Amino acid sequence: MTMLDDRTTAAMWPTAYPQGYAVVDVETTGLARDDRIVSAAVYRLDARGNVEDHWYSLVNPERDPGPVWIHGLTTDVLEGAPLFPEIAAEFSARLDGRVLVAHNAMFDWSMIAREYARAERTAPVRQRLCTIALSKELSLPLPNHKLESLAAHYGVVQQRAHNALDDARVLAEAFRPSLHTAAERGVRLPLLECRPLTEWAASPVAPRIGHQASYHANSWRPSRKRPACPYPNPGRYEADKPLKQGMRVAFSGDTSIDRELLEDRATDAGLHVASSVSRLTSLLVTNDPDAATSKTVKAKSFGTPIVDEAAFTQLLRDVDAADG
Repeated sequence: MTMLDDRTTAAMWPTAYPQGYAVVDVETTGLARDDRIVSAAVYRLDARGNVEDHWYSLVNPERDPGPVWIHGLTTDVLEGAPLFPEIAAEFSARLDGRVLVAHNAMFDWSMIAREYARAERTAPVRQRLCTIALSKELSLPLPNHKLESLAAHYGVVQQRAHNALDDARVLAEAFRPSLHTAAERGVRLPLLECRPLTEWAASPVAPRIGHQASYHANSWRPSRKRPACPYPNPGRYEADKPLKQGMRVAFSGDTSIDRELLEDRATDAGLHVASSVSRLTSLLVTNDPDAATSKTVKAKSFGTPIVDEAAFTQLLRDVDAADG
């Protein structure tokens, strides 16, 4: 297959495609509503995905930095960093008039929108494009939807995983050939509207160090019907081994991450999210394994492995492909 290159005539490039992109990555203190950005990076690309420039900044989250073992940014490193309102104008200049591109764009956009709302500003973003959704549209032969798999598909070398600047660079380099493949095939880009927050109410209780606020009142949502998991159940999770696509995962009790987002991440990784525990359940995720809930009681009676939320989110970073 021959991809469109910069010598391709304008007539061959889809006129409906955007005129510029902002490839974004943010590292955060966690995944919950009250978590904060600790670093942000933007690669600006032209209409055909060529890099124009890049920008990076640390951000003082004014709280515990969260999973330092992931992003490597300690309290000492972040103490002298600018607050988000101090970088908001520069960030806006990088985003203005462009489609925001990110890997799992819903998450990056929600974190960015909340930071702008806290600063009583509005991000100048009207549309976003998720590279996970684009890879699905293109039917790329990826073992999973992790950034490292997309990068490996295009031969892009990752230097510092979970460093916002390097993650944004890797994504920019992988997005360009994806964009050209889409243009060559005449694929409609999976663009979604970005709706900025117009107001923000800070949490009345400051989060404790090492703790993320749970969702309690006003967090209920009606259950969503999820598509059937396409992979067979490989059995139970085994300690010190990775999760495998098709494993049946159930959740019990409060989670610091929005439950729907946590379930979405599990589904995107190829896991089967179950609403109950049975003998077929591969794993139960709960932050209170001693609680006498029906799920924990059943899990213990069946010998179902139990892990907490922190361990599960780490396992989600490396899910093995299904057999066959």
